[in-house]
Amino acid sequence: MCLVSSESRSTSHESRIMKKQFKFIKYTKAWISLSLIVILIGIGAMVYNKVNTGHFIRLGIDFTGGTLMELSFDAAGDDQALNLREAIDSAVPNTVSQITVTDQGTYIIHGKDLSAEEYDAINASIEQALGDFTEVRYTTIGPKIGETLKRKAFVALSIALVAIVFYIAYAFRKVPKRVSPWRFGMCAIIALIHDVLITLGIFALLGFEVDAFFITAILTIIGFSVHDTIVVFDRIRENLKSQGRDDTFGDIADMSLNQTLSRSINTSISTLFTLAALYFLGAESLRIFVFALIIGIFVGTYSSIFIASPALTIWQERKRLR
Repeated sequence: MCLVSSESRSTSHESRIMKKQFKFIKYTKAWISLSLIVILIGIGAMVYNKVNTGHFIRLGIDFTGGTLMELSFDAAGDDQALNLREAIDSAVPNTVSQITVTDQGTYIIHGKDLSAEEYDAINASIEQALGDFTEVRYTTIGPKIGETLKRKAFVALSIALVAIVFYIAYAFRKVPKRVSPWRFGMCAIIALIHDVLITLGIFALLGFEVDAFFITAILTIIGFSVHDTIVVFDRIRENLKSQGRDDTFGDIADMSLNQTLSRSINTSISTLFTLAALYFLGAESLRIFVFALIIGIFVGTYSSIFIASPALTIWQERKRLR
Protein backbone atom coordinates (compact mmCIF):
# COMPACT_ATOMS: atom_id res chain seq x y z
CA MET A 1 0.00 0.00 0.00
CA CYS A 2 2.89 2.30 0.80
CA LEU A 3 4.40 1.69 -2.63
CA VAL A 4 1.14 2.46 -4.38
CA SER A 5 0.71 5.66 -2.39
CA SER A 6 4.25 6.79 -3.17
CA GLU A 7 3.80 6.03 -6.85
CA SER A 8 0.50 7.92 -6.86
CA ARG A 9 2.09 10.96 -5.22
CA SER A 10 4.93 10.88 -7.78
CA THR A 11 2.49 10.76 -10.68
CA SER A 12 0.47 13.60 -9.14
CA HIS A 13 3.64 15.67 -8.67
CA GLU A 14 4.68 15.15 -12.32
CA SER A 15 1.17 16.11 -13.41
CA ARG A 16 1.37 19.39 -11.46
CA ILE A 17 4.76 20.16 -13.01
CA MET A 18 3.36 19.57 -16.52
CA LYS A 19 0.48 21.96 -15.79
CA LYS A 20 2.93 24.70 -14.78
CA GLN A 21 4.88 24.42 -18.02
CA PHE A 22 4.31 26.89 -20.81
CA LYS A 23 2.55 25.30 -23.80
CA PHE A 24 4.77 26.38 -26.70
CA ILE A 25 3.23 23.98 -29.20
CA LYS A 26 -0.29 25.22 -28.42
CA TYR A 27 0.56 28.59 -30.00
CA THR A 28 2.38 27.22 -33.05
CA LYS A 29 0.13 29.13 -35.46
CA ALA A 30 0.95 32.42 -33.72
CA TRP A 31 4.73 31.81 -33.86
CA ILE A 32 4.64 30.81 -37.53
CA SER A 33 2.32 33.69 -38.45
CA LEU A 34 4.67 36.22 -36.83
CA SER A 35 7.63 34.78 -38.72
CA LEU A 36 5.72 34.78 -42.01
CA ILE A 37 4.78 38.44 -41.58
CA VAL A 38 8.41 39.45 -40.98
CA ILE A 39 9.65 37.27 -43.86
CA LEU A 40 7.04 38.67 -46.27
CA ILE A 41 7.98 42.25 -45.35
CA GLY A 42 11.61 41.39 -46.07
CA ILE A 43 10.75 39.72 -49.38
CA GLY A 44 8.70 42.79 -50.32
CA ALA A 45 11.73 44.99 -49.63
CA MET A 46 13.91 42.70 -51.76
CA VAL A 47 11.44 42.79 -54.66
CA TYR A 48 11.29 46.59 -54.40
CA ASN A 49 15.10 46.75 -54.53
CA LYS A 50 15.16 44.42 -57.53
CA VAL A 51 12.74 46.62 -59.47
CA ASN A 52 14.58 49.84 -58.65
CA THR A 53 18.24 48.80 -58.55
CA GLY A 54 18.43 45.47 -60.35
CA HIS A 55 19.49 43.59 -57.18
CA PHE A 56 17.38 42.04 -54.42
CA ILE A 57 19.84 43.35 -51.85
CA ARG A 58 22.47 46.03 -52.09
CA LEU A 59 25.72 44.30 -53.06
CA GLY A 60 29.13 45.65 -52.07
CA ILE A 61 32.15 45.80 -54.33
CA ASP A 62 33.17 42.34 -53.12
CA PHE A 63 30.41 40.96 -55.35
CA THR A 64 29.90 43.61 -58.02
CA GLY A 65 33.49 44.76 -58.47
CA GLY A 66 34.53 48.37 -58.06
CA THR A 67 36.58 50.71 -55.91
CA LEU A 68 36.36 51.75 -52.28
CA MET A 69 38.35 54.73 -51.01
CA GLU A 70 38.37 56.12 -47.48
CA LEU A 71 39.78 59.65 -47.17
CA SER A 72 40.51 61.92 -44.23
CA PHE A 73 40.83 65.69 -44.63
CA ASP A 74 42.72 68.16 -42.44
CA ALA A 75 39.83 70.60 -42.74
CA ALA A 76 36.28 69.67 -43.71
CA GLY A 77 33.48 72.06 -44.65
CA ASP A 78 29.73 71.68 -44.31
CA ASP A 79 29.32 70.52 -47.92
CA GLN A 80 32.44 68.37 -47.99
CA ALA A 81 30.69 65.25 -49.31
CA LEU A 82 29.08 67.23 -52.16
CA ASN A 83 32.35 68.97 -53.00
CA LEU A 84 34.16 65.64 -52.93
CA ARG A 85 31.69 64.12 -55.38
CA GLU A 86 32.05 67.10 -57.71
CA ALA A 87 35.85 66.90 -57.58
CA ILE A 88 35.81 63.21 -58.50
CA ASP A 89 33.24 63.65 -61.28
CA SER A 90 35.27 66.50 -62.79
CA ALA A 91 38.24 64.13 -63.17
CA VAL A 92 36.35 60.94 -64.11
CA PRO A 93 32.61 61.42 -64.75
CA ASN A 94 30.03 58.96 -63.39
CA THR A 95 32.50 57.30 -61.04
CA VAL A 96 30.90 57.69 -57.61
CA SER A 97 27.92 55.57 -56.55
CA GLN A 98 27.88 56.60 -52.88
CA ILE A 99 29.79 58.67 -50.31
CA THR A 100 29.41 57.84 -46.61
CA VAL A 101 30.64 59.92 -43.68
CA THR A 102 31.93 57.80 -40.76
CA ASP A 103 31.86 58.61 -37.05
CA GLN A 104 35.59 59.31 -37.25
CA GLY A 105 35.01 62.09 -39.78
CA THR A 106 36.40 60.16 -42.74
CA TYR A 107 34.70 59.80 -46.12
CA ILE A 108 34.11 56.38 -47.69
CA ILE A 109 33.69 56.57 -51.47
CA HIS A 110 32.11 53.69 -53.39
CA GLY A 111 32.56 53.74 -57.14
CA LYS A 112 33.35 51.85 -60.32
CA ASP A 113 36.58 50.01 -61.01
CA LEU A 114 39.41 52.49 -61.75
CA SER A 115 42.50 52.27 -63.90
CA ALA A 116 45.82 53.62 -62.59
CA GLU A 117 45.43 56.76 -64.74
CA GLU A 118 41.90 57.42 -63.48
CA TYR A 119 43.02 56.92 -59.88
CA ASP A 120 45.85 59.46 -60.27
CA ALA A 121 43.51 61.95 -61.96
CA ILE A 122 40.96 61.67 -59.14
CA ASN A 123 43.57 62.19 -56.43
CA ALA A 124 44.94 65.26 -58.21
CA SER A 125 41.43 66.71 -58.62
CA ILE A 126 40.53 66.13 -54.94
CA GLU A 127 43.74 67.75 -53.74
CA GLN A 128 43.26 70.75 -55.98
CA ALA A 129 39.62 71.28 -54.94
CA LEU A 130 39.72 70.36 -51.24
CA GLY A 131 43.33 70.59 -50.14
CA ASP A 132 45.56 67.99 -48.46
CA PHE A 133 44.05 64.65 -47.50
CA THR A 134 45.10 61.25 -46.20
CA GLU A 135 44.08 58.03 -47.89
CA VAL A 136 43.04 55.75 -45.03
CA ARG A 137 42.37 52.78 -47.29
CA TYR A 138 41.94 51.90 -50.93
CA THR A 139 40.38 48.71 -52.28
CA THR A 140 39.63 47.76 -55.86
CA ILE A 141 38.05 44.54 -57.12
CA GLY A 142 37.47 43.60 -60.74
CA PRO A 143 34.02 42.45 -61.90
CA LYS A 144 35.24 38.91 -62.65
CA ILE A 145 36.56 38.52 -59.10
CA GLY A 146 33.24 39.83 -57.79
CA GLU A 147 31.32 37.18 -59.74
CA THR A 148 33.67 34.48 -58.48
CA LEU A 149 33.14 35.56 -54.87
CA LYS A 150 29.37 35.58 -55.37
CA ARG A 151 29.42 32.06 -56.76
CA LYS A 152 31.71 30.75 -54.03
CA ALA A 153 29.53 32.35 -51.34
CA PHE A 154 26.46 30.54 -52.71
CA VAL A 155 28.37 27.24 -52.87
CA ALA A 156 29.65 27.67 -49.29
CA LEU A 157 26.14 28.27 -47.93
CA SER A 158 24.70 25.33 -49.88
CA ILE A 159 27.41 22.93 -48.66
CA ALA A 160 26.89 24.10 -45.08
CA LEU A 161 23.13 23.44 -45.23
CA VAL A 162 23.52 19.96 -46.78
CA ALA A 163 26.26 19.02 -44.29
CA ILE A 164 24.04 20.08 -41.38
CA VAL A 165 21.20 17.80 -42.54
CA PHE A 166 23.51 14.77 -42.76
CA TYR A 167 25.22 15.56 -39.46
CA ILE A 168 21.96 15.91 -37.51
CA ALA A 169 20.50 12.78 -39.14
CA TYR A 170 23.62 10.87 -38.09
CA ALA A 171 23.72 12.34 -34.59
CA PHE A 172 20.06 11.42 -34.02
CA ARG A 173 20.26 7.96 -35.61
CA LYS A 174 19.44 6.31 -32.25
CA VAL A 175 16.23 8.25 -31.77
CA PRO A 176 13.21 5.96 -31.11
CA LYS A 177 12.15 4.27 -34.36
CA ARG A 178 8.80 6.02 -34.47
CA VAL A 179 10.61 9.30 -35.29
CA SER A 180 12.83 9.57 -38.36
CA PRO A 181 16.25 11.20 -37.70
CA TRP A 182 15.97 12.90 -41.10
CA ARG A 183 13.04 14.94 -39.79
CA PHE A 184 15.27 16.44 -37.12
CA GLY A 185 17.75 17.50 -39.81
CA MET A 186 15.13 18.94 -42.16
CA CYS A 187 13.40 20.89 -39.38
CA ALA A 188 16.76 22.37 -38.36
CA ILE A 189 17.23 23.50 -41.97
CA ILE A 190 13.75 25.07 -41.97
CA ALA A 191 14.81 27.10 -38.93
CA LEU A 192 18.09 28.10 -40.60
CA ILE A 193 16.36 29.24 -43.80
CA HIS A 194 13.98 31.23 -41.58
CA ASP A 195 16.97 32.95 -39.91
CA VAL A 196 18.75 33.73 -43.19
CA LEU A 197 15.59 35.09 -44.87
CA ILE A 198 14.81 37.43 -41.98
CA THR A 199 18.41 38.71 -41.81
CA LEU A 200 18.46 39.31 -45.57
CA GLY A 201 15.05 40.98 -45.40
CA ILE A 202 16.15 43.40 -42.67
CA PHE A 203 19.28 44.30 -44.66
CA ALA A 204 17.16 44.87 -47.77
CA LEU A 205 14.68 46.98 -45.81
CA LEU A 206 17.39 49.15 -44.24
CA GLY A 207 19.42 49.41 -47.45
CA PHE A 208 22.60 48.04 -45.86
CA GLU A 209 25.36 46.83 -48.12
CA VAL A 210 26.28 43.14 -48.29
CA ASP A 211 29.95 42.19 -48.61
CA ALA A 212 32.24 39.23 -47.83
CA PHE A 213 31.94 39.99 -44.10
CA PHE A 214 28.18 39.49 -44.39
CA ILE A 215 28.67 35.95 -45.74
CA THR A 216 30.94 35.26 -42.76
CA ALA A 217 28.18 36.58 -40.48
CA ILE A 218 25.58 34.33 -42.15
CA LEU A 219 27.78 31.25 -41.68
CA THR A 220 28.30 32.22 -38.03
CA ILE A 221 24.54 32.67 -37.57
CA ILE A 222 23.92 29.24 -39.10
CA GLY A 223 26.41 27.66 -36.70
CA PHE A 224 24.92 29.38 -33.65
CA SER A 225 21.33 28.63 -34.63
CA VAL A 226 21.89 24.95 -35.39
CA HIS A 227 23.79 24.53 -32.11
CA ASP A 228 20.85 26.01 -30.19
CA THR A 229 18.38 23.85 -32.11
CA ILE A 230 20.38 20.66 -31.50
CA VAL A 231 20.29 21.30 -27.74
CA VAL A 232 16.47 21.34 -27.84
CA PHE A 233 16.29 18.34 -30.20
CA ASP A 234 18.65 16.36 -27.99
CA ARG A 235 16.37 16.96 -25.01
CA ILE A 236 13.38 15.83 -27.12
CA ARG A 237 15.26 12.65 -28.01
CA GLU A 238 16.02 11.88 -24.36
CA ASN A 239 12.44 12.59 -23.25
CA LEU A 240 11.06 10.33 -25.99
CA LYS A 241 12.74 7.38 -24.28
CA SER A 242 10.46 7.82 -21.25
CA GLN A 243 7.35 8.86 -23.18
CA GLY A 244 4.15 7.69 -21.52
CA ARG A 245 1.27 6.02 -23.30
CA ASP A 246 -0.91 9.15 -23.09
CA ASP A 247 1.90 11.63 -23.95
CA THR A 248 1.77 13.11 -27.43
CA PHE A 249 4.83 14.28 -29.31
CA GLY A 250 3.67 17.84 -28.58
CA ASP A 251 3.76 17.12 -24.84
CA ILE A 252 7.34 15.88 -25.16
CA ALA A 253 8.32 18.94 -27.20
CA ASP A 254 6.76 21.29 -24.62
CA MET A 255 8.58 19.54 -21.79
CA SER A 256 11.89 19.71 -23.67
CA LEU A 257 11.49 23.40 -24.54
CA ASN A 258 10.73 24.30 -20.93
CA GLN A 259 13.79 22.36 -19.78
CA THR A 260 16.14 24.12 -22.22
CA LEU A 261 14.53 27.58 -22.31
CA SER A 262 16.68 29.25 -19.65
CA ARG A 263 19.86 27.84 -21.16
CA SER A 264 18.98 29.16 -24.65
CA ILE A 265 18.02 32.62 -23.39
CA ASN A 266 21.06 32.99 -21.10
CA THR A 267 23.48 31.95 -23.85
CA SER A 268 21.94 34.36 -26.34
CA ILE A 269 21.81 37.31 -23.93
CA SER A 270 25.46 36.90 -22.91
CA THR A 271 26.45 36.77 -26.60
CA LEU A 272 24.30 39.80 -27.48
CA PHE A 273 25.87 41.88 -24.69
CA THR A 274 29.30 41.26 -26.21
CA LEU A 275 28.10 42.05 -29.72
CA ALA A 276 26.39 45.25 -28.54
CA ALA A 277 29.69 46.41 -27.04
CA LEU A 278 31.45 45.69 -30.34
CA TYR A 279 28.73 47.51 -32.28
CA PHE A 280 28.88 50.72 -30.25
CA LEU A 281 32.57 50.74 -29.33
CA GLY A 282 34.20 48.74 -32.13
CA ALA A 283 35.68 49.83 -35.45
CA GLU A 284 33.40 51.39 -38.06
CA SER A 285 34.44 48.78 -40.64
CA LEU A 286 33.01 45.98 -38.46
CA ARG A 287 29.71 47.65 -37.59
CA ILE A 288 27.59 46.12 -40.37
CA PHE A 289 29.14 42.70 -39.72
CA VAL A 290 28.31 42.92 -36.02
CA PHE A 291 24.79 44.20 -36.77
CA ALA A 292 24.17 41.11 -38.94
CA LEU A 293 25.32 38.89 -36.06
CA ILE A 294 23.03 40.68 -33.59
CA ILE A 295 20.00 40.21 -35.85
CA GLY A 296 20.92 36.62 -36.71
CA ILE A 297 21.53 35.46 -33.14
CA PHE A 298 18.32 37.06 -31.89
CA VAL A 299 16.32 35.47 -34.71
CA GLY A 300 18.24 32.18 -34.36
CA THR A 301 17.27 31.92 -30.69
CA TYR A 302 13.64 32.59 -31.63
CA SER A 303 13.65 29.94 -34.37
CA SER A 304 15.23 27.22 -32.21
CA ILE A 305 12.40 27.67 -29.70
CA PHE A 306 9.37 28.73 -31.74
CA ILE A 307 10.02 27.32 -35.24
CA ALA A 308 12.19 24.19 -35.24
CA SER A 309 10.42 22.20 -32.52
CA PRO A 310 6.86 23.20 -33.58
CA ALA A 311 7.75 22.26 -37.18
CA LEU A 312 9.02 18.89 -36.01
CA THR A 313 5.86 18.40 -33.94
CA ILE A 314 3.55 19.25 -36.86
CA TRP A 315 5.42 16.80 -39.12
CA GLN A 316 5.38 14.02 -36.53
CA GLU A 317 1.74 14.51 -35.50
CA ARG A 318 0.58 14.41 -39.13
CA LYS A 319 2.26 11.02 -39.51
CA ARG A 320 0.59 9.76 -36.31
CA LEU A 321 -2.87 10.91 -37.43
CA ARG A 322 -2.49 9.08 -40.74
